[in-house]
Amino acid sequence: MTSNCVALVVAAGRGSRSGEGIPKQYRLLAGQSALYRSLKILSGIPELKAIQVVIHPDDQDLYNDAAGSFELPPPVFGGSTRQESVLAGLVALETAKPDYVLIHDAARAFATPALIRRAIEAGKTTGAAIPALPVIDTIKAVDANGVILRTVDRNELRAVQTPQAFAFTTLLDAHRRAQREGRNDFSDDGALAEWAGLTVSTFPGESTNIKLTTPDDFKRAEDMLRDDLSDIRTGMGFDVHQFGPGDHVTLGGVRIPHDHGLTGHSDADVVLHALVDAILGALADGDIGAHFPPSDPQWRGASSDRFLAFAVDRLKARGGIIANLDVTVVSEAPKIGPNRDAMRARIAEIAGITPDRVGVKATTNEGMGFIGRREGIVAYAMATIRLPAS
Repeated sequence: MTSNCVALVVAAGRGSRSGEGIPKQYRLLAGQSALYRSLKILSGIPELKAIQVVIHPDDQDLYNDAAGSFELPPPVFGGSTRQESVLAGLVALETAKPDYVLIHDAARAFATPALIRRAIEAGKTTGAAIPALPVIDTIKAVDANGVILRTVDRNELRAVQTPQAFAFTTLLDAHRRAQREGRNDFSDDGALAEWAGLTVSTFPGESTNIKLTTPDDFKRAEDMLRDDLSDIRTGMGFDVHQFGPGDHVTLGGVRIPHDHGLTGHSDADVVLHALVDAILGALADGDIGAHFPPSDPQWRGASSDRFLAFAVDRLKARGGIIANLDVTVVSEAPKIGPNRDAMRARIAEIAGITPDRVGVKATTNEGMGFIGRREGIVAYAMATIRLPAS
């Protein structure tokens, strides 16, 4: 008879040490939040029959953005401590009558399928097992003034991680007992299980399974992701629109006063349209007309920032990032130079990158052709993206 194993993802913390003003589990790593990455890995493990997430009541919108693409039960609201949050999640899972449960921190976004499967097997074998790594550095015990008291034998020490695996009923009973006895100070479920008298075993963790806590952790995580994004691709985009009546043009998401407007089904932003096609081209994912056909009336007069955001989301969904965007505008007027920095900033904002990854250049057509006659504007774009190696 097969065992029923479920996962409980703890995502209710505030993560104030990580910076950027939002909880660390919702901060983006190469365009995807830590919570999303954790759920994506867990969702790919068929041995897990359910995944329950515990969140803070204030984070419902952030959770919806991060987890909306997964078929999950509604999140459970956690408590003021991690221990209270785990108990809330366990109670929510109780009706499913699981045999085993994995407790995983959403802030550990780099657990691998191999680690998760080791956790499942260790939990089934021992009833209480946690991933652990040997401590490499020399460890000193110090007093309140930082004076060394002694050197600790590191051979007896282990750095522990998640996911931690337990027999479900045993862990739930231990949590309820701790609640009854007013014990609410355990930093992980392994410590609570020890207190409850359980024998807790260890299994090999992974050095890359880092917990995102400080800004330095996020920098290391970004570096790890860039190293993994070895499939580098380049796409080209082109767009042209003719002038018509109006008092401004929209280029790169910026409204620029002019004695004519640009005609088109949407807002006729040739810069953003070319960039959309460049990104979609790098993804081999059709073109702007395939996704937003001019025959569809819902796109009449639409702001083109929606199209660029769509292309960026297609890239993020495949785990990729933008390395660089570059666009050349060909027109006699209006002048691009005075608006260059505003266009770079707006494009970067829509694409979720920094302006130093956006190039905007301009040239005339030396008075030749329809551009020289001031009948329209052309934009050429290039997009360099990075995707995970297949």
